[in-house]
Amino acid sequence: MKYEEAPDLQERTIDIVKTLGMLHIDLSRVKCLRSFGSSTKRTIARCHTMGKLMQRAMGVRAFYAIEFLERFDRMSKVDQDKVIIHELMHIPKTFGGGFRQHDYVCEENIDVFHREFVQRKQQALPPTQKSSFWKL
Repeated sequence: MKYEEAPDLQERTIDIVKTLGMLHIDLSRVKCLRSFGSSTKRTIARCHTMGKLMQRAMGVRAFYAIEFLERFDRMSKVDQDKVIIHELMHIPKTFGGGFRQHDYVCEENIDVFHREFVQRKQQALPPTQKSSFWKL
């Protein structure tokens, strides 16, 4: 496997976080990377973190890495935005190193977040203004 920084995806991720008002996400502790050489056939992106035990043992705070596999770049921009939203939804509101599972990070909720994202971009709402969709 080969990894490289993805500043273009980092910028898009920052835009999505700010536009959706995902105020619990510490953008200084999230990094986007592209990976090459994976043999997986279905995976498009993955969210990684270090478990709480290791964080405690090493004396570090939570940090999330979002890995985008080669297939991601061949997707439409809309589908890419949905994948980014999907991975961000795995980050819990505690930002403590855990993950939200697929009972929450599901197609229906991703679509709700994506519709909100598109609507906010079209209306140019203030980026940090929270919306009622956060009750999901």
